Amino acid sequence: MSGVGQAEDRRMGGDAGDAGPAPGGVVRCAARLTAMASCFLMSIGEHELAARVSVVWNRKLSSTAGQAVYGASEVRLNPRLVDVGGHKEVVRTLKHELAHLVAHRRAFGRRIAAHGPEWREVCAELGIPGERARHRLALPRRQMNKPYAYFCPGCGLVIRRARVIRRACACLACCRAKAGGRYSAEFRFRPVVDVGREKGVAAGG
Repeated sequence: MSGVGQAEDRRMGGDAGDAGPAPGGVVRCAARLTAMASCFLMSIGEHELAARVSVVWNRKLSSTAGQAVYGASEVRLNPRLVDVGGHKEVVRTLKHELAHLVAHRRAFGRRIAAHGPEWREVCAELGIPGERARHRLALPRRQMNKPYAYFCPGCGLVIRRARVIRRACACLACCRAKAGGRYSAEFRFRPVVDVGREKGVAAGG
């Protein structure tokens, strides 16, 4: 996934939006899931986060199993989880997303990888060691056109995006290796069309 942002998906894909009730299944009450999330967080000493976390069902999530929204301390779950995975998968996805919230809080604003060691450590604390970054559930896959390519001047990494990058965004690997994990304009992604003239780089597929 991406670096720390406003939300983290257990993907592929997904869009935040209004939340609706879950379809019939073992766990359909968002209030019960919120209480469950609070218990999980308190069990690992995250009492402050436990007091403000909330869990909602979001019908706009399609191929995404769940989503963690940092600013709101909120976990959004795909209602289809009930049908394709049942209670066990709902709980697992809940823990997956809670791990994002905890890892982000513990980073104190430091840039971390979405599914990096900090996240994996919290997953283990929550009882899901070895959790995968991406689910393998039978959820519909959304194909996205990504026409914009960007290049890291430090390592040559080429990334593709569906939209133009309008804010400062740098290569995480280079910032970690050469800037102590802090953002460095030296490794800011540049449009491939610009660097292609200098290094003969072609946009990847």
